[in-house]
Amino acid sequence: MKVLVVVDMQNDFVDGALGSAEAREIVPAVLKKIESYRSSGNKTVFTRDTHGENYLQTQEGRKLPVPHCIEGTHGWQIIDQIDTDECIVLDKHTFGADHLMEVLRNMEIVYGVDSVELIGLCTDICVIANAMIAKTSLPEVPVRVDAACCAGVTAESHETALDAMEMCQIEIINR
Repeated sequence: MKVLVVVDMQNDFVDGALGSAEAREIVPAVLKKIESYRSSGNKTVFTRDTHGENYLQTQEGRKLPVPHCIEGTHGWQIIDQIDTDECIVLDKHTFGADHLMEVLRNMEIVYGVDSVELIGLCTDICVIANAMIAKTSLPEVPVRVDAACCAGVTAESHETALDAMEMCQIEIINR
């Protein structure tokens, strides 16, 4: 079985507080990738950046003073085009989903995992953090990142993150 991890495809990262043209451009490819996994009977896991009303008082909020993905708001929700029914959705309060490791290891035990692929936003922050968690969780399972289904804060930081992941034996596809 293959596992697709869709990182933070939320309103605030696509067309909200931290949205970008690059994020909006990958939406069709992301939707196609999700459908491909579903139609093949594989598993999909979603991460959802989740902050509280006190976001600006957190370390992250002091370094990035843009309120975003505040739990319960429209910006926090995964974009409308994506259906998360029958999927695992992991709320995360930092860049990496701390319980992704447990989820992937349990999937390996129950189903056997042939590969883990990551897509989503932002390549240079949350995608790289979760890719490293996936690689640490299942070191002998191929971990891939589809560059065409990711966008970074900038084009340069997107490329830098892809290079860093490649150095850590994470395969970069569609670059």
